[in-house]
Amino acid sequence: MTTKKPGTLAQPVEVVVSRILLLRNQKTLLDADLAELYGVETRVLVQAVKRNSERFPEDFMFQLTTQEFNNLISQSVISSSGAQAAHAWGGRRKPPYAFTEQGVAMLPSVLNSSRAISVNIEIMRAFVKLREMLASNKELAAKLNAMEHKIESHDQAIAGVLNAIRELMRPPEIKKRPIGFVTPQEKK
Repeated sequence: MTTKKPGTLAQPVEVVVSRILLLRNQKTLLDADLAELYGVETRVLVQAVKRNSERFPEDFMFQLTTQEFNNLISQSVISSSGAQAAHAWGGRRKPPYAFTEQGVAMLPSVLNSSRAISVNIEIMRAFVKLREMLASNKELAAKLNAMEHKIESHDQAIAGVLNAIRELMRPPEIKKRPIGFVTPQEKK
């Protein structure tokens, strides 16, 4: 059994990476996921953010529209129990807030706890890992495209060689003179 350092994430970086969502063309984490990671209630996190709203401009944090929230529920990004709680009495009455990487970096300053700082470090590592994974995928895609291009050019070259070999395998057509007597009218 391994011992954990105090103040570190209960989940590995891969779990944090799996919670990162692409919303409005930005990598984000939802308020409920962040609250769970920081060990606070979602309402406490949202209240702290609202008290310090000047630190969270639109490119740091935004509230999902009802349609975006419903899309997340229908895509099973939010668990069914969370989806039910979102629509049941006592559950979530408003769509969640989504925090971009910059917004996540700002959260420890408003939560003011040592756990928030250590968890935030792990979350930043998760964003870095996600960027590295995306970059390696782009490199791999570029390499595959280059290989496809080479294969296509090789295929064309091989097809040309095979056609040349087929031409060489055909016996030459020899023009034979007809046997017998040919009249001058037949020669025309």
